[in-house]
Amino acid sequence: MSAGGDWLFSLVLKQLREEKGLSQYKLAELLGVAQSTVGMWESGKREPDFAMVKRLADFFSVSTDYLLDRPAKSKGVPIPVLGRVPAGIPIEAVQEILDYEEITPEMASQGEFFALQIRGDSMAPRIREGDVVIVRKQNWVDNGDVAVVLVNGEDATVKRFYQSEQGVKLVSANPAYEPLFYTASEVKSLPVVIIGKVVELRGKL
Repeated sequence: MSAGGDWLFSLVLKQLREEKGLSQYKLAELLGVAQSTVGMWESGKREPDFAMVKRLADFFSVSTDYLLDRPAKSKGVPIPVLGRVPAGIPIEAVQEILDYEEITPEMASQGEFFALQIRGDSMAPRIREGDVVIVRKQNWVDNGDVAVVLVNGEDATVKRFYQSEQGVKLVSANPAYEPLFYTASEVKSLPVVIIGKVVELRGKL
């Protein structure tokens, strides 16, 4: 699918690249394309297909509409990006706000959301250190969901969550990390508490 003749795309792309401090060569390297390809995008001589437009939008943390210089249908709703979720403090009272991300009004209407910056590589390669995940605040998830979980009053961790009659298993995506298992009694005594469900990943290359 073509970018559709949006000639302002080339200007927007160049601005985003320069704001990120990247050369055409470096951007091309990160995307796995030739430098000449990026050069032609920015000169307006060639347009990427829609799959690449989506990759570029994800890379620069903007919408495809923004990248193609189309007017947004509705204004985004800002949510805080937290560096950690400390025990015993409501999300809305956390002072350590690193940045803000925007979610759609449609998403915002579905509950309370916050964003969390990932630390460590336990969920690599899909979720890497420095990436930001969008989290819907809730105290339950389905088995297999990626959840933000607080264990023993420590900072929250992001893991794939599984629960059975025997207890709770928290599984990392990175095979270098063994699954963490807590018995049903440990779930209550530690405790093991679900803070929210990860609903979106915004990679930060």
